[in-house]
Amino acid sequence: MSWLALTSALWLGVLTSISPCPLASNIAAISFIGRRVGQTRHVLLSGVLHTAGRTAAYVALAAVILTGLLATDEIARFLQRHMNQILGPVLILVRMVLLGLLGGGLSLNLVGAGIQRRAAAGGWGWSGVLGVLFALSFCPVSAGLFFGGLMALSAASGSRAVLPAMFGIGTAAPVIGFAFLIAFAGGYVGRAFNRLTQVERWVRTATGVVFIVAGVYYCLTYIYGLSWIS
Repeated sequence: MSWLALTSALWLGVLTSISPCPLASNIAAISFIGRRVGQTRHVLLSGVLHTAGRTAAYVALAAVILTGLLATDEIARFLQRHMNQILGPVLILVRMVLLGLLGGGLSLNLVGAGIQRRAAAGGWGWSGVLGVLFALSFCPVSAGLFFGGLMALSAASGSRAVLPAMFGIGTAAPVIGFAFLIAFAGGYVGRAFNRLTQVERWVRTATGVVFIVAGVYYCLTYIYGLSWIS
């Protein structure tokens, strides 16, 4: 497995975490973790548990999907032969989702008001539970990046756990980052959050451009057989 694949999976997770819909869930998680400002150990433990919950959920879901895809020899051979041809259109579709051209209004939210009230009344263990539930609450951007980007990357690399784990860590990056800020430098939280929301739009657009270039390259190279080296 290459460093490029690992870095790409982590970046897909980070991009997911700062997109508008997942960012809202991360704000809720940060609010839950930061409710005991001044209790450094509690805040840090909650942040770690939230990250572990998210990562475990993505690894389990990816393992189920990839095991199903690769369990049949015919499907596995098909993916080995045609994965590069599939990647091009997939990357282009993910780019369209990133820029809001596809999938608007579709979402799956597993964290209702009742669960939020229970979590608020519970202990630090709820951080892990919320991590799992937030991970499985998909909106167009997170679904596109996970099912389109990460699953294609994992299938091409044959990774059922490592790349999904990197993705999960990436999605929880803002939460664990703000947990450290809350624990050790609470006064910087507001400024850091404002900067994060400002940079999200530009990061999403830049990644969308990279995806469309990569998608077009894969289409021209592996579908139309265009050779770039004469």
